[in-house]
Amino acid sequence: KLEEFLNLTQLKTSLKEAILLDYYTAGFWWAKEMNFSLIQLSGFMDLLNFTLENLSSKHMTLGDNLKELERAMTGIEEPESEEKSLFDLSSFSIEQAKAIIDYLVTSLFKHYKAYEYLFHCRREEPVLSNE
Repeated sequence: KLEEFLNLTQLKTSLKEAILLDYYTAGFWWAKEMNFSLIQLSGFMDLLNFTLENLSSKHMTLGDNLKELERAMTGIEEPESEEKSLFDLSSFSIEQAKAIIDYLVTSLFKHYKAYEYLFHCRREEPVLSNE
């Protein structure tokens, strides 16, 4: 279902798509194991997407992405920003919020250089046959 939702059409031949599917699937099952409600699960998946988009689309450094995570988790907005916080984290307890931060550190931030390479380094086209 996640493959379809994320519109991953080249899963069998794209390492990037396979890694993205793994990232979101692992996050989804972790949240299910934490017994998050549907609202919490949705908020957590938004947060996973937010941190990954900061890396992939906005080219944020690890430090900048951690600052954005802090702002998102605490509800602090940039003074010059007219954009309201995308996350309503009031449904999470303090313990759950700490667990979410721990999960993001071990799943994304600990491997940040590898994800940067995945999104920003040019790779040669893979050879799929002798032709």
